[in-house]
Amino acid sequence: MKIISAEEMTALDANCRYFGLLPLQLMENAGSALAREVRARATGRKIAVVAGRGNNGGDAFVAARHLVGFDVTVYLLGRAREIATEEAKRNWQILERLGYDLRELRDCSLLMLGDCDLIVDAIFGTGIRGQVSGIEAMAIDAINASGKTVISVDVPSGLRTNKEVRADATVTFHRKKPDMPENVVVADIGIPPEAEFFVGEGDLWLMGRRALESHKGDSGRILVIGGGPYTGAPALSAMAALRAGADIVTVAAPKTAARTISCYSPNLIVQELSKDHLCMEDLEVLEKQIARHDVVVMGMGLGRHPETAEALAEIMPLCKKAVIDADALQPDLPLNGIVTPHAGEFKRISGISLVDLDYRKRVEPLRSFARERGLVVLLKGKVDLISDGDVVRANTTGNPGMTVGGTGDVLAGVTAAFYARSSAIRAATAAAYVNGRAGDLVYPEKDFGMVATDVIEKIPLAMKIRV
Repeated sequence: MKIISAEEMTALDANCRYFGLLPLQLMENAGSALAREVRARATGRKIAVVAGRGNNGGDAFVAARHLVGFDVTVYLLGRAREIATEEAKRNWQILERLGYDLRELRDCSLLMLGDCDLIVDAIFGTGIRGQVSGIEAMAIDAINASGKTVISVDVPSGLRTNKEVRADATVTFHRKKPDMPENVVVADIGIPPEAEFFVGEGDLWLMGRRALESHKGDSGRILVIGGGPYTGAPALSAMAALRAGADIVTVAAPKTAARTISCYSPNLIVQELSKDHLCMEDLEVLEKQIARHDVVVMGMGLGRHPETAEALAEIMPLCKKAVIDADALQPDLPLNGIVTPHAGEFKRISGISLVDLDYRKRVEPLRSFARERGLVVLLKGKVDLISDGDVVRANTTGNPGMTVGGTGDVLAGVTAAFYARSSAIRAATAAAYVNGRAGDLVYPEKDFGMVATDVIEKIPLAMKIRV
């Protein structure tokens, strides 16, 4: 079974909510699973639940309700008004209304563990870091000194900190978490595999937010190499990268295209290249630009001049992070990083035709190609597929209006902006979601009259999340 990190679990919870599987339902399932394990291990009737003020405590509040026939006392470390989530608060209130033995503690002098038969440790979940202190530290010491059987909820509280509960067993949910001890029971709480296959808001949350103390450049410097016979494509990618949060975007374009692109927006920095197409003479200036930027996105509007392919073959290995699209998707080039083909371009670089296949039948060929080439592939389509050769994700945002030219260039720019601050697979996954969601925000207003610049303008709104 694959391990899931704390942040990945938070993202998965958010995706469950996005698809309609509410946190309250998951908490009910988790508490019920916990109660089953408590019943199986309890040697007496008296159960002490030691709970924190987060969702870990909420799972235990549900378990208390399911422990019919047991004498349950719930100790809350803090005040009920301090319970952090609506789901945990609601389950505390249910216990209150039903007359359960609930005790709010300001210190541990009233934490009575001596006469209980089993302790449920629900102080902290996976999110705790650093030093544990205060009432929580005292409670962990009391649990460890009690000599009672201890069952921890999700992870032993304080795992890998200065204060860690020594649990006899841990009931964890959905999948194991990192650094877990061996005595773990993994409980199914009703999260279907599809919630990890389809992309949702949680994948966008994984991109993080700009820190208040950020400086110019901290959120990404993007170099766009594009243009030649076409001028709009690289400009669209560059503007999309800015709207997706990149701090600085430079467009390196052949001479005639550069002059046109420089008129599109004062927000763009434009590097004029030597000829009317990308060529070997540009390598020196591009090498310097690549060194100054975090991600290079290339291919949009470059055309198919033989010298262009020759130059791209030299440029690609210089890029630590690359997003490769459109005319740079050639079978003989040393592709790396993230590639963003549609089905026709995928056939060009792989020799595999996916054109008439349902997206489900595209999964394994895509996974195999990504694994073989060491790439992240974002395959554009009615359902976008994203794979790093291991996982495959499917994105369903977007609409038929987005068949208009330029939306793929927008996607490449968003992908580059996200790649500047994340891994390739996370960036490509979140970018597919945001690009499609931005198009979905345009569609009710413009229908089939939408254009790529409409999608760009909706990117900031598409990036708003509820996690």
